[in-house]
Amino acid sequence: MIDLGSAPPSNDYLTAEALQAPEPWLPLKVLVCTACWLAQTMDTTGTERLFDADYAYFSSFSDSWVVHARRYVAEMQTRFALTRESHVVEIAANDGYLLEHVKALGIPCLGIEPTAGTAAAARAKGIETVEAFFGAGLARELADRGRQADLIVANNVLAHVPDINDFVSGFAVLLEPDGVATFEFPHLLKLVSGRQFDTIYHEHFSYLSLTAVERVFATNGLAVFDVEELATHGGSLRVFARRADSSSPPRSPRVDALLARELEAGMTTPEYYAELEPAANRIKYALLEFLIDARRQGRKLGAYGAAAKGNTLLNYAGVRADLLPWVVDRNPAKQGKYLPGSRIPIVDESRIRAERPDYVLILPWNLAAEIESQLAYVREWRGRFVTAVPGLSIR
Repeated sequence: MIDLGSAPPSNDYLTAEALQAPEPWLPLKVLVCTACWLAQTMDTTGTERLFDADYAYFSSFSDSWVVHARRYVAEMQTRFALTRESHVVEIAANDGYLLEHVKALGIPCLGIEPTAGTAAAARAKGIETVEAFFGAGLARELADRGRQADLIVANNVLAHVPDINDFVSGFAVLLEPDGVATFEFPHLLKLVSGRQFDTIYHEHFSYLSLTAVERVFATNGLAVFDVEELATHGGSLRVFARRADSSSPPRSPRVDALLARELEAGMTTPEYYAELEPAANRIKYALLEFLIDARRQGRKLGAYGAAAKGNTLLNYAGVRADLLPWVVDRNPAKQGKYLPGSRIPIVDESRIRAERPDYVLILPWNLAAEIESQLAYVREWRGRFVTAVPGLSIR
């Protein structure tokens, strides 16, 4: 589908000491299986390397994502009649950003989160958390202890697992006979049509269509019964699944309608995937031309959001601190460190007010509206906001 050359792991932020040491760069290439149409990154590193104790992504630092989680909990409580007798399990529970809303309703819940820092943050909120990677083995352990779930939440984790079959089979084990699992993930249809190549990085092992997901689920004891299209992450799917040995809830016509749309778009043909790499090159060239021209004109530049997608973009384009001297991030765990590969310093928001840049490049373009509202004061000195994907936009 696309060859982005090589890059360091996108969430492997560097300390000042680490700048003096070698940095691993790994191949970053996505291949597509023409039998099942699952797109996957070449397996070049393991989950323990990517999701270690210093993993720096904390979901609670995105206001819009917290709102999304709160809304999700309310919708699921109503739709599936969750009560204080129910049990909710979230896989990749991060810092408790979602389960805190479940807990507030008095519904028993359990988080499963392999990264030590985020798991500790969840426990600080009073959320019981198992610090481990999820798979069939852990699911059997929990089921044997009577921890089967009425609802299993898996938001933005299905794409992050190297052994997708082992991961999915665990849901069939951990669900109650009439339980429901929901999965949210970026939709490959939107990735290709929106030229969102920067969402490709080593943490994302899979790039998912409903066509591929339904096949993976059926192979591992789950049946898809509904799907919703979401605006999050540039266009995502929320897939609802039950155990294959259950006939309830019934299958929604939305499932077959979306499968038909994917077929019509060409997602079961190799030609469909060939258009992404040329588009990525056009985006790269446009960004480089903008940054070089701005620097030549003496304009002040900065960036906002030390996001994984931004690291893919900057490293593929070869951008370094001479073109983009700093990036702001709200997360204190990232401040004082450096972006992997580009080694651009990560600073706090006071840098924007101090330097009054002419342009702020928003790297997490999916949160551009939220960030522009947060940084509205930039327009006081006629500063402008820039995004690079799906095409260069200066506002």
